[in-house]
Amino acid sequence: MTDQALKTTPLNAAHRALGARMVGFGGYDMPVQYEGVLAEHRWTREHAGLFDVSHMGQCKITGEDATAQFERFVPGVYAILKAGKQKYSLLLNKDGGIIDDLMAGRPDHDGLFVVVNAGNKDEDFAFWSANLEGDAKLTVLDRALIAIQGPEAAEVMAAHEPILAEMGFMECARLMLFGCDCYVSRSGYTGEDGYEISVPADQAERVWNTILEDARVKPIGLGARDSLRLEAGLPLHGHDIDPTTSPVEGALTFALSKSRKERADFNGADRILKELADGPSRVRIGLIVKEGAPAREGAEIADMDGNVIGKVTSGGPSPTLGKNIAMGFVPPAYAALGADLKVIVRGKTAAAEVVAMPFVAQRYYRKPKTV
Repeated sequence: MTDQALKTTPLNAAHRALGARMVGFGGYDMPVQYEGVLAEHRWTREHAGLFDVSHMGQCKITGEDATAQFERFVPGVYAILKAGKQKYSLLLNKDGGIIDDLMAGRPDHDGLFVVVNAGNKDEDFAFWSANLEGDAKLTVLDRALIAIQGPEAAEVMAAHEPILAEMGFMECARLMLFGCDCYVSRSGYTGEDGYEISVPADQAERVWNTILEDARVKPIGLGARDSLRLEAGLPLHGHDIDPTTSPVEGALTFALSKSRKERADFNGADRILKELADGPSRVRIGLIVKEGAPAREGAEIADMDGNVIGKVTSGGPSPTLGKNIAMGFVPPAYAALGADLKVIVRGKTAAAEVVAMPFVAQRYYRKPKTV
């Protein structure tokens, strides 16, 4: 895309003022790095990184029929989701493929607040507009979205609003923060503790700069966001999962609620239940690449005899582990932990091993259970 064709977020001028290197991503002019991907990755793992994720789609689905209609197209249970909670889920097509992965929650009592991926948001919104029935209503929100991630994120945010320290992972709220109406969730896509903050677009730059006044916080670009989510074993839609991928193939069966499986009342249930019973034809795995260059998206995966059995969908160096890591798809027979495989990078074969994901332990904050 040309620069003229790219959309901008409300923080575009702020990124340029900070000297960010800008690239096209999801149709938007976005910062890929400020100081450098490696430094930004490590800062987020050790302190607190601030991300502009305003290119993501934000919407509300409201009305008496909102939850029932939303559940038609996702395999999770939202009817019993309490105010102040959110869940990860999957928007499925009729074949059980993943149109998008998303977060949906109840930060207040006004229906569901939903965040979807940037590259899919127009398709998602069109899908809901065409398929929601009854009095369920889709409202697309024009808001910025800022994420703060890292081990010091909670202390940084508690200095602005102490109640945020009391939130647990996947909890959400609508509250006045930085003097404006915000939706806040304790979540993110880096594997680290942190928050996502939805703010009015015209307040975004002020909020962004206010958070950056804390010395523990630095701006982080999409380059480090990608390496962080890869280490956390989190799939990227359009790469690791897509409309041909089922939740079983994508190793996302945790998003399938038991009661929904029993009722088989969601899009693609026949395919998904069959794969749960008989096994899928392929499955997403994690790999440590033991030698040579990183195996990036598109690299072939081979068995020990050199027969190509799959492809890498995400891959690169892991700054935390000091090793090259990758995700990809292979038949289940090759997916056992510890299995020896090969990757083919620019015509050269390198040894690889199937390992558990996440590659780096996730550090979400979960509240202590009360007796």
